Amino acid sequence: MPRSTTDLDPTPREGRRPRLRTAAIATGVVAVAAGGLYVAGLVATGDDISAGTRVDGVDIGGMSRSEAEARLTAAAPASWKAPIPVKVGDRAATVDPASAGLTVDVAKTADRAADPSRDPVTVVGRLFSSGEREVRPVYAYDEAKTRTAVAELAKQNDRTVREGSVAFHDGKAVATQSVTGSKLDTGRAAESLRAAYPAATGAAAVTLPVQVTEPRLPAAEVSRFLDTYAKPAVSGPVTLTAGSERLRISAATLSDHLTVKNDGGRLTASLDQDALLRDPDVARPLASLTGAPVEASLGVRDGKVVVESEGRPGHEVTAKALGDAVRPLLTKSGDAARTAPVATKVTEPGLTSASLARLGITEQMSTFTVNFPTAPYRTTNIGRAAELINGSLVQPGEVWSFNKTVGERTPDNGFVDGTMILDGSYRSAPGGGVSAMATTVYNAMFFAGVQPVEHGAHSFYIERYPAGREATVAWGQLDLKFRNDTGKPIYIKASATDHSVTVSFLGTKKYDSVEAVAGPRTNITQPVKREGTGEACVPQPPLEGFDTTVDRVFKNDGVEVKRETYKTHYTPRDEVTCKPTTEKGDASR
Repeated sequence: MPRSTTDLDPTPREGRRPRLRTAAIATGVVAVAAGGLYVAGLVATGDDISAGTRVDGVDIGGMSRSEAEARLTAAAPASWKAPIPVKVGDRAATVDPASAGLTVDVAKTADRAADPSRDPVTVVGRLFSSGEREVRPVYAYDEAKTRTAVAELAKQNDRTVREGSVAFHDGKAVATQSVTGSKLDTGRAAESLRAAYPAATGAAAVTLPVQVTEPRLPAAEVSRFLDTYAKPAVSGPVTLTAGSERLRISAATLSDHLTVKNDGGRLTASLDQDALLRDPDVARPLASLTGAPVEASLGVRDGKVVVESEGRPGHEVTAKALGDAVRPLLTKSGDAARTAPVATKVTEPGLTSASLARLGITEQMSTFTVNFPTAPYRTTNIGRAAELINGSLVQPGEVWSFNKTVGERTPDNGFVDGTMILDGSYRSAPGGGVSAMATTVYNAMFFAGVQPVEHGAHSFYIERYPAGREATVAWGQLDLKFRNDTGKPIYIKASATDHSVTVSFLGTKKYDSVEAVAGPRTNITQPVKREGTGEACVPQPPLEGFDTTVDRVFKNDGVEVKRETYKTHYTPRDEVTCKPTTEKGDASR
């Protein structure tokens, strides 16, 4: 049966239209609601930074960026500026973060805190969040400042490794303790500082990396050596005995000749036995304790060399014997334990009756005498020089020295002040008058025909000496030396009275005779008159200056075999008068 149109169409079309309308109305309602929420979210959000936003506890919510910067600057947490505690090796220190280039960039921190988006979903979503938001600060890092701060830490805390040692000074054992070396690793230290910023309140110190260098000598070795050797070695004197004689060597003297070295991590000491033997504090008493051999004394009788008094043996302590005696005592304590005998060696004299002919000392080669005006200082000084020279035995090829044999002309050596030439004038000085001894030796050497090595004449001529054949000496400046070129030993015999001195050379002649041929005086120059002052001034009469030559002529069998020419220049001897002084020692008046 056919359907009616009224049954088919009107109802469905009318039924769909209500459903579409309902959906449209619902969508509109949602849109209106969302728009309201978005506006509400914008209102709640504020200018740039959401409410409830904090940076390290500082509330910057609802602020603009510039306001947030100002707040973060004014109310910055203490941790941002607090010194960073550090540990460099075993030393504690602090680092100012700002000086080290470690700060908070408040501008960038404010930018980070600003809302990242204003889209509706984000804005509306914030309305339903808790409202609290913590933003991490943005840290600034100035690498150059950090390097500078770390370099300063290194300067203050780096420590050079030091090896322990022990040394001896003034009778004491002085220890230097070992020190471990440490060097800050500046590159890694900068990284550690950057990672430690900012330092929390009460935070533990940041251990900065260091490179450690251990000393090669442990501290225990220094202590061992001090206790077992160094302190006992200078705990007191050591005493050496030779028969009934005793020699005490002080701790101060011992310490002068003890040295310490590090032998592969172990300290060892050594005693310089040769230097100890030469030390005046040992050599002088040792000489009297042992005694050097006494050489035979020679003379001339009927043209032949004879022994006037026989020599005798002496006793000698060698450097080795000294060292062998002292070393075992150094580790002991107490006077009794530090006393021991020292071995002595018998030393025979080189010159005896038996050795005289063998040595070839058979004749008088030369002899010379100088006379001088009697004066107490001359008697003393010339006599002392003769005493020291007498008995000199000069071996073949050996160089004999006046200064070495006589020594410095000091009161300790037996000399007194006397008149000598200084700076062209007579002056009072120690050893004055010894030039008479030098002139006598020079002439004995001249006529013995041996080789001169060093000599010098007086600056002006002295009438009692042969012109061009005289000598003077000055300690440390001018010496009188000759070399024994005869091939046989030479014995020097010297003696003095209160007005003369005689020197003879005994040995074997190389030439039958040696003669002196004096030339004329030339280039005569006249003296002047001048006035001297001071207590050391000595008046002197005038004498002209001149040049002269002397030939030394060597003969065998009456025939000349060699000739040597010596030239001498003498300055004028000015006339000097001494201005009296009104006050002792005042040379200016």
